[in-house]
Amino acid sequence: MAVIEINNLTKYYGKSRGIIDLNLKVEQGDIFGFIGPNGAGKSTTIRTLLGLISPTSGSATIFGKDCTKFKTEILANVGFIPSETMFYNGMRVSEIISFSAKLHKKDCKNEAKILCERLQLDDKKKIEELSLGNRKKVGIVCAMQHNPNLYIFDEPTSGLDPLMQKEFFSMVKEKQKTGSTVFLSSHTLSEIQRYCKNAAIIRDGKLIVSDSVDSLSKTSARRINLHGITSLPKIEGLIDVKTQENSVSFLYQGEMQKLIKTLSTIQFSDITISEPDIEEIFLHFYEKVGK
Repeated sequence: MAVIEINNLTKYYGKSRGIIDLNLKVEQGDIFGFIGPNGAGKSTTIRTLLGLISPTSGSATIFGKDCTKFKTEILANVGFIPSETMFYNGMRVSEIISFSAKLHKKDCKNEAKILCERLQLDDKKKIEELSLGNRKKVGIVCAMQHNPNLYIFDEPTSGLDPLMQKEFFSMVKEKQKTGSTVFLSSHTLSEIQRYCKNAAIIRDGKLIVSDSVDSLSKTSARRINLHGITSLPKIEGLIDVKTQENSVSFLYQGEMQKLIKTLSTIQFSDITISEPDIEEIFLHFYEKVGK
């Protein structure tokens, strides 16, 4: 069952592009990664799903219901963490959390207490006394305390230290095991690789690819490192060329025999060929579409 379904979704801000003909499905129980550079259209997509903005054309549904027409009903069963968590100054953490629970018309005291303990969040402090990381923790508690069936997270771990990041994803995995679905927008690609089963890449408002993380990781591109050399001749198919002292590194997608034939005409002391990591794989998709 598709919890989120996006069909030909397009949003323009006047003449400025938001997203164009976006098609996407997120199945129940999935932790789905949503990836793209700044300005790609990730936030526009999320705002449309939350009913905060209306699409120019196309449609988006959550739980089979139109995100614009049934916004209030949908949001009652969604937990959202924005990339920047902002709250009213002068209020204590406990008051913010209680206020959020009342919006959902639920008694969340026990769950909120557990979440605060796990995140080491002091609920007696005032919002203006909190660091960026602790403000993010408040956002996490507000998003998770009512145990919704869908979580939409936009850069949820920014500002958290590594231990809290690990604890956060432990909580996410626990929610998934109970049948909840997670839509995770993140710039930290290692998080996508470690925790997501499926992912989509968006660039310039358009979907580049949507597939399992395992399938996305299986690319014919290879990372080539040449030592004892400071420059390269013109070679087709090179991506992300990096020149350091006495070495050159690049991604290559093409016939390996052709590359080796070209490299045999130049002088270098050593060569290593390896599979790229996930950051390089997504860079490969960005560069490929950008050409």
